[in-house]
Amino acid sequence: MSGRAKSIAPHLAERGVRANIVAPGPTWTVLNNSDDHMPREGLADLGSEAPLGRPAQPEEIAPAYVYLASDADSSYMVGEVIAVTGGIVDTR
Repeated sequence: MSGRAKSIAPHLAERGVRANIVAPGPTWTVLNNSDDHMPREGLADLGSEAPLGRPAQPEEIAPAYVYLASDADSSYMVGEVIAVTGGIVDTR
């Protein structure tokens, strides 16, 4: 996704549209409990690979989206990726 955003960003910018991405790391949500594809033991390890050793809470990710939605704060950002990963470096 980040490559796609970077490639279309210049074309959309010509039309006044800023294409940016938030790349969240492992994030805990209430939907994790309802996911039949993730075994219960997988939930216990969610986020353990992050240097912070835990998954993010949605309220820790949300400010990145608010920042990008704000013309006052991010009007000059185009084709960027904000990685909110708890320290996980590879966000491809």
